[in-house]
Amino acid sequence: MGERRIRAVVAAVLVLVVGVAVLLWPDGKGKQALPPPPSASPSPSPSPSRVLPYPYFTPGTCFDHPQLSEAITRAEARPCEQAHDGEAIANVVLPDGLTNDALIGRTLRELCKALLAEWEQRQGGGGPYYGFPIGPYLDFYKQGMHEATCTMTVSNQQHGRKLTGHLK
Repeated sequence: MGERRIRAVVAAVLVLVVGVAVLLWPDGKGKQALPPPPSASPSPSPSPSRVLPYPYFTPGTCFDHPQLSEAITRAEARPCEQAHDGEAIANVVLPDGLTNDALIGRTLRELCKALLAEWEQRQGGGGPYYGFPIGPYLDFYKQGMHEATCTMTVSNQQHGRKLTGHLK
């Protein structure tokens, strides 16, 4: 592939990424482009010797989260056979170069987007379903903690619907 063609492809990808960032930005202010997607896609859990100071769940883990359940103050794993807020569907690694919490959140939503669509299709209806990515705040990210969890829920607010079993 010629250098000119490679540059055209890179330019087209960048335009697409900037367009997605503009569409996802909630108030239309402070538009900041997402960095290029990382070459590595979903990853396994972090190394066993590493303990993360923020919620991190391996795929298949069901959980409750304080933004969805007011009775708790931190995200906690739950048995999938009991009512719970969501289920972890994949783990991802955030790319280097993110500079604020909003950019971390947007990048995480973008990394989880295709995975969420795939899982939503598997459910065969019964939605709506919501992506609820869980990852590090900027302080942890700056310390090299880039591991995050893509999850799926059936509510995006407290007192909403709960899952009562594993996702399909």
